[in-house]
Amino acid sequence: MSGRLEDEYDYLFKIVLIGDSGVGKSNLLSRFTRNEFNLESKSTIGVEFATRSVQTNGKTIKAQIWDTAGQERYRAITSAYYRGAVGALLVYDIAKRSSFENVERWLKELRDHADQNIVIMLVGNKSDLKHLRAVSTDEGTKYAEARHLSFIETSALDATHVEEAFVSILSEIYKLVHKRGLVGGEAGAAGSSKAGGPMYRAGQVETISVTDGAEDGRSSRKRCCG
Repeated sequence: MSGRLEDEYDYLFKIVLIGDSGVGKSNLLSRFTRNEFNLESKSTIGVEFATRSVQTNGKTIKAQIWDTAGQERYRAITSAYYRGAVGALLVYDIAKRSSFENVERWLKELRDHADQNIVIMLVGNKSDLKHLRAVSTDEGTKYAEARHLSFIETSALDATHVEEAFVSILSEIYKLVHKRGLVGGEAGAAGSSKAGGPMYRAGQVETISVTDGAEDGRSSRKRCCG
């Protein structure tokens, strides 16, 4: 590995963004990794990822965040997309009722294809659209509590709680890894309940279908992540 700053990290955690098309997944990704927002953002084609490193518990955690299209025609990439993920942000649009109603389907997909220990956060995005709200904060909170998920409302447009959402899930993953006795061990130690399981590794990490040289804050588009 090179000595570049973006390559200096203690742990690499793969996070996936899931949810219906148009709920703002790509803008959450760009807001967190590049502090950018695009009002004319188009639907993601295939898979996109970007990275950013944060400090938590005295360690440098590099988040490798994957965003995929919400449309049905891209569902064939499901297995490869979830492989190695240790966290997921399940996103809906607070102003679009159907996106909240579809959360149950996305949650089932996670349970079917992701590692059983994946950390899941329910995210009600577009909180700036208060006048168009179709899903109350209380409803989102109760849904998350009933399914043992963490919950937060965000706005990629004005950056409200975007940082908190990502840092919170990364911290939760770190604590889970620490609890399982994986932190502080030998580099390369990993815990997984499935083949090709989650990235808990310290030091040099074998990433899942990531092009060499991807820099922090720079996204990469891929037609498929297999």
